Amino acid sequence: MAKVVTAKAAAELIKDGDLVASVVFGLAGWPEDFAFALRDRYLETKHPKGITFMHAAGAGDWTSRGAGIWAEAGMEGMVTKVVTGHIGSEPQMAKAVQEGKIECFFWPLGTMVQWYSEVARRSPGLFTKTGLGSFLDPRFGESPYAKIMEVEGQEYMFFKTFPINVALIRGTTADEKGNITFEKEAIALEALPVALAAKASGGIVIVQVEQLAKADSLHPQFVRVPGVCVDYVTIAKTPQMQTMGTQYKASLAGHIKVPESQIKPMPFDERKIIARRAAMELMPGAVNLGIGIPQGIGTVVAEEGCSHLMTLISESGNIGGIPGATIEFGAHYNGEAMLQQDHLFNYFDGGGLDLAFAGLSQTDREGNLNAGTFGGKPMGPGGFINTTQHAKKVVFCGTFMAGPLEIRVDDGRLVIVREGTIKKFLKKVEQVGFSGKYALSVGKKVVYVTERVVLELTPGGLMITEVAPGIDLEKDVLPYMEFKPAISADLKLIPEGIYRTEWGELGRILGV
Repeated sequence: MAKVVTAKAAAELIKDGDLVASVVFGLAGWPEDFAFALRDRYLETKHPKGITFMHAAGAGDWTSRGAGIWAEAGMEGMVTKVVTGHIGSEPQMAKAVQEGKIECFFWPLGTMVQWYSEVARRSPGLFTKTGLGSFLDPRFGESPYAKIMEVEGQEYMFFKTFPINVALIRGTTADEKGNITFEKEAIALEALPVALAAKASGGIVIVQVEQLAKADSLHPQFVRVPGVCVDYVTIAKTPQMQTMGTQYKASLAGHIKVPESQIKPMPFDERKIIARRAAMELMPGAVNLGIGIPQGIGTVVAEEGCSHLMTLISESGNIGGIPGATIEFGAHYNGEAMLQQDHLFNYFDGGGLDLAFAGLSQTDREGNLNAGTFGGKPMGPGGFINTTQHAKKVVFCGTFMAGPLEIRVDDGRLVIVREGTIKKFLKKVEQVGFSGKYALSVGKKVVYVTERVVLELTPGGLMITEVAPGIDLEKDVLPYMEFKPAISADLKLIPEGIYRTEWGELGRILGV
């Protein structure tokens, strides 16, 4: 039977040098009361020190909440190493990494959540093709955790296993035996494999919940983590967050369905223009929407009344309905299923994903994209590598230039009022998160959508296939690229309708 303790008592269970694995996605799953208690303990005693902090997705809201509190002033020495898929949403932690105060090692998000199961069954490690040809490939940089191995004539990345001392999990309700349910959570995450990994390692499992129930009173179908895997339970004193910006919505927990008209549409700007043109690439089947502008595709689909034409997915484990955007990234309105994150990535890596939309950052003539580090600032790839490497088709979505871009539209024609200040189309990206060469070798179709041009990956490199009405390639495009792309002999205009406030053409374009 799990022991119910205070957050302060739970924090005192962490030892110097422990490897602590947290189950988190933004603020979903984040045990905030425990996190503050651990911070307070360190500020008072300077223990525990030398922690390795492991988490697959970002653990923060891009501002002040989340794991960043473990890297604030006075916290130097508590966390000394981070192994993660993404750190950008924890700006204080990212800053400490950039300043060399904390070591950081990036893994693909999907690989990490799958890896926990290998620890749980005490296997030597995880074999995966995810990351081949990227900056995580040991042949392109140092990696203390992965190496290349050949199995029956094929190359794989091999991520060795190692023990987990503490698993940090959050749920909604615990009964007196420690059985945990997630009825108010918007994302299921990888709670069970992380708990199993800690138990297999001889470690402990700490769970923060909102409420305590009588023993054996929870419905067994709703239990996400069984009590036999839980050592300590702490009851939250402050409200738990469903997402980075939502405390609780019944619709995000799947308890009610809402009319699509209630889902807030995107404002009409360059991001909506890009999301509209990207939505024209949609097809029936399984479609993943990544962070950034791709999130807006879901709201465009809802606005256009086309959500029934495909199954929209988030890498968080949610399937169907309309994915949340910005502060609700990872949660879904009107979802069909809420899977464990590791199960979803098994589906992705196994070829189940028909189409993946991802953000367009630094790109080069070979079609490579950077999704890890920008100007020395660490971010991490998140689920980017898994989704873009294994989907049958990939569409990258982003503004043509970074920085304070300003546009206007005049009667369906795009006008650049103020140009961005940072080029995205470079001779060579800082770090390869998506390999154009690998994509071509497996026959993947790759499209790059911006507000002013659309490009495709060809064996000869990037080719401009569409241009926005009102845009001059020689004036508005080519001078801002560090390489000369091919230009299609059949260059088309992007439909002018997407440059108007009201559109209503997506259903027709998709053939319904």
